[in-house]
Amino acid sequence: MAIREQNTRDGDRLSTYSDAVFAIIVTIMVLQLRAPGSPDLSALTTVWQPAVAYLVSYVFIAIIWINHHYLSRLTRTSTLTIIWINFIHLFFVSLLPFTTAWIATTRLATGPVVLYAALCVCADGTYNVFERLVLRESDEVTADQRRMARYRSKLAFVIFTSAAILAGFVPWAGFGLICLALVLHLKPDVGVPRLSRRGGPALEDPSPSCSGTR
Repeated sequence: MAIREQNTRDGDRLSTYSDAVFAIIVTIMVLQLRAPGSPDLSALTTVWQPAVAYLVSYVFIAIIWINHHYLSRLTRTSTLTIIWINFIHLFFVSLLPFTTAWIATTRLATGPVVLYAALCVCADGTYNVFERLVLRESDEVTADQRRMARYRSKLAFVIFTSAAILAGFVPWAGFGLICLALVLHLKPDVGVPRLSRRGGPALEDPSPSCSGTR
């Protein structure tokens, strides 16, 4: 029992630290937005590209956090490998405000979009490793659920990689492909069961909208 409680505390510490980093990243990113100098509402049309870049990055961070949150609930033991992979993953995510500001100020120029897409590849790649380690150690998921989660994550990684390559030729198309990859992770409980509490048994979701994925 003592070992189980210690493992739970380790998982909680990993999740709490990650939550704090995500909150700081979002705060830094919103500070990159610059209001137009004119008091006319029509001036907002001049900042629509920075606004779109911010929106996509905000959704990206939200999706990362939600999926990270679900995986953290499955973490029974925070091994040294899991901790380091989590730190590396957070490092790449922490660079999103910088790249977001760059693609916003350059109006989706080729170089900045390629770097942004490459950063998405790195962030998603390290998340894939984190997910694989957590699901491998968890006894809360079935083999089919684990296989579904891994298939979805690998598909998203391929799309992010394709977006980085495409951005070198057509920046706006590469940026659009990034948005498509994000859609795959909108529903985090695909392949990951919902838990009633940390360490508790997986429960069926009674809502009709989610019953089809169980």
